[in-house]
Amino acid sequence: QVQLVESGGGLVQPGGSLRLSCAASGRTFSTYDMGWFRQAPGKEREFVGTIDWKGRNINYAGSMKGRFTISRDNAKNTVYLQMNNLKPDDTAVYYCAAAPRRGVVPIRQSDYNYWGQGTQVTVSS
Repeated sequence: QVQLVESGGGLVQPGGSLRLSCAASGRTFSTYDMGWFRQAPGKEREFVGTIDWKGRNINYAGSMKGRFTISRDNAKNTVYLQMNNLKPDDTAVYYCAAAPRRGVVPIRQSDYNYWGQGTQVTVSS
C-alpha cells in the first residue's frame, strides 16, 4: 500500500513557476515508477509525465516538454514536478500516482495503482 500526498499548488501569474511535491508513505516507494497527471475543468485527466524508479528514464507529454521537469528523491520518498513558464491552459488539478514496475513506460491512468488527492494549480493574472 502506498499513500500519496501532493502539495505546492496555488495561484501563479502567467510566466511564473511552481514546484509540486508528492510525498509517499511506505518503504517501497523506490520500487515504483511515478507519474503526474492533471485534470482541467470540464476536461479528461491527462498524462503529464513519468519517472522510473531509478529516476533515470523520464518521459513527458509533448506539450509539457521543455517547461516541466520531473525528479525524485528516493531517500525522501518524494517526487517533484517543476513547472516553468506557466500558461493559463496549465490551470488544473495535478495528481501524482504510483505504478508498479512492469518494464514499460506507464503513460496510461490504468498503469497506476495509487493516486494522491490532487493539488490545484491556477495560472491567472
